[in-house]
Amino acid sequence: QGGGGAGGVRCTVGATGGGGSLETLFTVTAGVAYTITVGAGGTNTSSTATNGSNSSIAGTGLTTITSTGGGAGGYTYNIVGANGGSGGGGSQSNQAGGTGTANQGFAGGSGSGFSGGGGGGASAVGANATGASTYNGGNGGAGISTSISGSSVAYGGGGGGGSHGDANVFSVGGTGGGGAGGKGIPATAGTAGTANRGGGGGGGAAGYGSGAFGANGGSGVVIIDAGRVAASTTGSPTLSGTIYTFTASGTI
Repeated sequence: QGGGGAGGVRCTVGATGGGGSLETLFTVTAGVAYTITVGAGGTNTSSTATNGSNSSIAGTGLTTITSTGGGAGGYTYNIVGANGGSGGGGSQSNQAGGTGTANQGFAGGSGSGFSGGGGGGASAVGANATGASTYNGGNGGAGISTSISGSSVAYGGGGGGGSHGDANVFSVGGTGGGGAGGKGIPATAGTAGTANRGGGGGGGAAGYGSGAFGANGGSGVVIIDAGRVAASTTGSPTLSGTIYTFTASGTI
């Protein structure tokens, strides 16, 4: 299986996803309620895989800001990686990776005849799987680090692709919460993406049974420096100074 692509990263501090320019600042207006949506990570089973859900900020007078959920990896033979914030890795049988979204993330890697490509990350493409000499799944693309929360944290790492049973090594997930890929022999499942980092889940080794399934992606996060302490919030965000970190959907 291909690794899951990372969720799209859009940021006003340090760096943003897809090699784009930093996002334009918006000012939180007193008296306006903003709706925060935190997307769930994508899912991966033996029979299907789904993209992650979008995360967003919406409110009166604001053009909704949306980060696109990560693309699903190819979940079995002959399945291409899905497009997303970052693209999912292609499955074995030489399937292509999905594309990333402009200014959010990069494409997934291609599968080989035997192993899955790595999911794309916020700052780099997922690696292609290798051929018959090593059988290794592709590593997940790296995420980016930003200090919007007050300290430097990496987000948006792609998931590693699943490896054939004869692989030399396991693939690794990209920095920023990407999960490692699984392997066929011994049957080892992929590792889930890190919650609230938007990391892609690691792909499994299709054809090696339930012990080698792929893993789900990590959920998203929305971080806002409101410039003031809000009169009220929902969704239980954490507060540091005037910086609100939403790990679940809510309002501010």
